[in-house]
Amino acid sequence: MQSRDLAIVEVHAGELSPAESAQVETIFFEASGRTFAPGPERAVFRERWLGRFLRGGTDVVLLAVEGTETVAGYLVGALEDPTQQPRFADISYFARDFRDLCRRYPAHLHINLAPAFRNRSVGVQLIEAFAARASDAGAPGMHVVTGKQARNISFYKRCGFSQVGATVWSGSDIVFLGRSLPASA
Repeated sequence: MQSRDLAIVEVHAGELSPAESAQVETIFFEASGRTFAPGPERAVFRERWLGRFLRGGTDVVLLAVEGTETVAGYLVGALEDPTQQPRFADISYFARDFRDLCRRYPAHLHINLAPAFRNRSVGVQLIEAFAARASDAGAPGMHVVTGKQARNISFYKRCGFSQVGATVWSGSDIVFLGRSLPASA
């Protein structure tokens, strides 16, 4: 079921309103399945998986907004190969295991939805909006990395991704899911 009053909007990285930022952060931590007390561990986790995309530059920040104020979900993505960006050096699997795959599928994304908006095509809309932006920017493909047993794999496959790589990172099996993009006109 699609939401009738839902819009996908692009917000320039670094320009989220305080209300949007708070909602994105709430969705981020809900989706992570982890509980953190306020402090350094929470801040490091947020920075690694979300914060680095919200500072500006060529990153894409897409919000699924219901009505005028409710953030249903978000997608943040880097349009360029993470192996060529020092800010991703702390995620060793990019350079160590997925370097060649990142060249084929350079655009990298991170997506989460509020629980009430899952299974309503909101995620598909966000993925397709990012695919269009990445294609327009000249990326030949896009990718996401997730746990081998993660429930989100079937969602990504429905969105046209396929598993093209796998490795073990920090003791967990992870997979690299890639999707080719059409050349922009």
